[in-house]
Amino acid sequence: MKILVVDDEKDMQLLFQQRFRKEIKHDELNFMFALSGEEALNTLQTMDQEAVLILSDINMPGMSGLDLLDKIKNDFTNPPLVVMMITAYGDDENYQRAIQLGADEFLTKPLDFKVLKEKLKTLM
Repeated sequence: MKILVVDDEKDMQLLFQQRFRKEIKHDELNFMFALSGEEALNTLQTMDQEAVLILSDINMPGMSGLDLLDKIKNDFTNPPLVVMMITAYGDDENYQRAIQLGADEFLTKPLDFKVLKEKLKTLM
């Protein structure tokens, strides 16, 4: 499964690579990373929608994760992409907005990787 992780924190890439070392080694998961919403859109446009899942932070400079979610759900519909939103702020306003825009899941930081792995298993 291809997963695009969108987060402006550069250390997230290393964290995902460490936490999913076994799945990456066995070619079960293939992670790609983008540091901004704009970079994520560029990546999606050049890969013919190969990503099955997008994990996106909400609070990023420039294009927010919610703006990115809106673009993804409107512009990348065939096949529709699964989008999980990630935020350090579990406030109801962001949650409601994410759900209205079509988010498939809403996760809070710090990420519970056991929970994330279980959610990913249901998509594989």
